[in-house]
Amino acid sequence: MERDEQAVTGDYPGEGDARLPLLTAAEVRDAVGYLQLLETLDVTPRGQAAGQLAADLARRLPA
Repeated sequence: MERDEQAVTGDYPGEGDARLPLLTAAEVRDAVGYLQLLETLDVTPRGQAAGQLAADLARRLPA
């Protein structure tokens, strides 16, 4: 798996406050994997919500 080593920072017009770096694609892929694992381990609605969030995030990742 390729790793994005440099974080991209967001710049918002009109706001002087520093922002946290945006997530890299590799970090989001890792998060999706963890959410999918959580879905399999948690049979409550929280597990289902984790699976839905994983699916939503995965759809937004570039191919």
